[in-house]
Amino acid sequence: MNSRFLLISIVSTLLIFLPITAIHAASGGPHQIDIFGGKQGKVPFLHAKHQENLKDCTICHSVFPQETDAIRKLKAEGTIKPKKVMNLQCIKCHKQDKRAGKPHGPVTCATCHFK
Repeated sequence: MNSRFLLISIVSTLLIFLPITAIHAASGGPHQIDIFGGKQGKVPFLHAKHQENLKDCTICHSVFPQETDAIRKLKAEGTIKPKKVMNLQCIKCHKQDKRAGKPHGPVTCATCHFK
């Protein structure tokens, strides 16, 4: 009787939580993230728009882990240097799109950072 109850409990739990997990995974994360931007102020990052345009999460997430405040943590650890985020990730990609005549994101510091 106990093993049957345990099996029913496990199946019931899965039936409740698997759809919730699937919905969250399908959403791909938050629409917008406020990224730590150091002394220049936070950077409102349109996460969903980048996902839609890039279609490959590893472009960013091979450098930055998928966790809250990842950039702040990496900077504090000394893993990434100041401006590396901007110069090697964001601005580089935006400038490539601009040169190609495609719609692009900001290409200067002041257009992203807000105090």
